[in-house]
Amino acid sequence: MHAVPDERPQRWAFTQVDDHGERTITTVGPKLRPRGHDEQLPWHELASMDAVFFVAGDVDALVHARRARVLTATSRELEVLRRGGVELDALIGSGEDDAERYRPGELDPEPKLVVTTSGGLGGWARPGGPYTAADPPGEVVDAYGAGDSFAAGLTFALGTGLEGQDALAFAARCGAGALTGRGVAPRHVAFAAT
Repeated sequence: MHAVPDERPQRWAFTQVDDHGERTITTVGPKLRPRGHDEQLPWHELASMDAVFFVAGDVDALVHARRARVLTATSRELEVLRRGGVELDALIGSGEDDAERYRPGELDPEPKLVVTTSGGLGGWARPGGPYTAADPPGEVVDAYGAGDSFAAGLTFALGTGLEGQDALAFAARCGAGALTGRGVAPRHVAFAAT
C-alpha cells in the first residue's frame, strides 16, 4: 500500500444493518480522491499491474490507472470517467442505486463490458445478458461490502484471463462470501479463479 498524508478532513460514515443483514450506509463530508499529479505516489507501478479497479481519483489518476492491462471502474465515478475518455474493460454499478446508473452512450469510448448488479437476483452484463447470484456459503450476516467484493472479484477474474460468464460467476461467489461475516470478513472463503 502507498499513501500520501492529506490534511483535509476525511469523509466518515456510519452503517445501519437490519435483522436480515441488509445495510444502509450514510456518508458525511467530501470524498478525498487520489490526485494523479501527486509525485509522492508511484504511479509508474500501475503499468505492471494485471488489473486495477478505479473507485476514485482525478482524471490524471484515471489515465495512470489505464496503464494496467485490465481497468475496471465503478459507475459511481461517471463524471471523472467521461472527462478521462479512457477505454474501460468493465464498468460496474448497482442497478439499485441511482448514483450508479449507466446508460449506453454516456462514455466515449464505450466500456468493453457493462455490469449492473441487483443483489441476490444476480444482474445483467452487456454483452452477455443476465447472470445469477451465487448462494452464500454460510448464514447471511451482513451485506456491507458485498457489492465491492463482487467488483473486486470481477476485476481479479478479468486480470487472470477469465471472461464472460466465468468471470461473472467468480465475482458472484466473492460477493456472496462477503455476506457471511460482519463487514467484509467472510467466514467461508474457498474461491478458485481457474
